[in-house]
Amino acid sequence: MSNPGLSRLYTPKTSRRPSLRPDPEAVGKVTESIARFFGTGRYLLIQTIVVLLWIALNVSAIEWRWDPYPFILLNLAFSTQAAYAAPLILLAQNRQENRDRVALEEDRRRAAQTKADTEYLARELAALRLVLREVPTREHLRDELEDLRALLTDLQPEKSD
Repeated sequence: MSNPGLSRLYTPKTSRRPSLRPDPEAVGKVTESIARFFGTGRYLLIQTIVVLLWIALNVSAIEWRWDPYPFILLNLAFSTQAAYAAPLILLAQNRQENRDRVALEEDRRRAAQTKADTEYLARELAALRLVLREVPTREHLRDELEDLRALLTDLQPEKSD
């Protein structure tokens, strides 16, 4: 086939619609950042200011009142926030749990390697100590030399004056 456009006609197309598959890692990072923001003092301060303004405007500004006293719209906003916050926090906890598990496995691997290295060094040190026991000391060499000197003096004929 000389025409590259014809080759694609022989391969069937599996899906005509584009698939919406978000990257799980990217979604996880976004949910973690949102969950982390929910736990900050800054978020609590912003939320408190918004709620106080909401209530103050709906109680005092009669002409701008969009959510009268039982504040049903405010309750709906809180319910929606809670409905999204709980799963986001759970997703963030699951990601943290996975990171903790990987870190724990790495710590165990390092601990096992450190233990093996320590045992190897202990065996090597014990072997060196055994070898060093057989090495003569200065004092031992001096004693041996003194004994040899004494033997030599005994073997040499005494000089007569």
